[in-house]
Amino acid sequence: MKKTLLALSLLGLTAHTFAADLLETVQQRGTLKIALEGTYPPFNFKDKDQKLTGFEVELGTALAKKLKLKPEFITGEWSGLLAGLQGGKFDVVLNQVSITDKRKEVFDFSVPYTISSAQLIVRKDEKRNFKSLADLAGKKMGVTQGSNYAEMVKAQGGIESKFYPSAPEILQDLSLGRIDAAVNDSLLIPFALKEAKLPLKAGAPVGGTTSMGIPFAKGNPKFKTAIDGALTSLYKDGSFKKISVKWFGIDVSKAPAAR
Repeated sequence: MKKTLLALSLLGLTAHTFAADLLETVQQRGTLKIALEGTYPPFNFKDKDQKLTGFEVELGTALAKKLKLKPEFITGEWSGLLAGLQGGKFDVVLNQVSITDKRKEVFDFSVPYTISSAQLIVRKDEKRNFKSLADLAGKKMGVTQGSNYAEMVKAQGGIESKFYPSAPEILQDLSLGRIDAAVNDSLLIPFALKEAKLPLKAGAPVGGTTSMGIPFAKGNPKFKTAIDGALTSLYKDGSFKKISVKWFGIDVSKAPAAR
């Protein structure tokens, strides 16, 4: 029995020692599996012809090209993206994932590629003056299931959270008065409100700025070097700024004060 346990232990050690870095895996496959919602405009969504498009779709395509790979986009609800990444279903998630200490315990991240902040969304005819999350005590707030905004509202306390799979459902319920306000990414709001054509408006910013990065499985130093190098190259050659300006009119890799 002891010999069997020792053999299994050595086998596990050997497998760990010779496990391929993610960079080697994607190079052998020839594709980079990129997970995103596909319902999060202008970051990633389907156009009127049901073709996947958006800022992160173009960025993912450019990143894959820098890595000499073909992009393979996989869509799913936000609540399952990080769980799928942890389960090895895809290589990276490109979906405005905020870099937090809690997430860094599970994943490694690329260098940041966008910097934004949380902002409220309210109805156009809203008479109440919500200047902060504290002003929403006792009210209903729409948040995306599993998002950092959901965690933010929970940490505030005293607010009833209503969870949704994605932004369009939140905006619809807000317009119908089923919730009092919503909170989401300040970069998403102008485009989302324009596309939704609902009687809504941007509210007050809440909280400080947040850096977003590309998460991937821990223990892949070669892949991290490669993905960071690809992003840096896109910054230097102007490709990132071109994509960013197309979708936002600004360079979203810079902090708001520097834009």
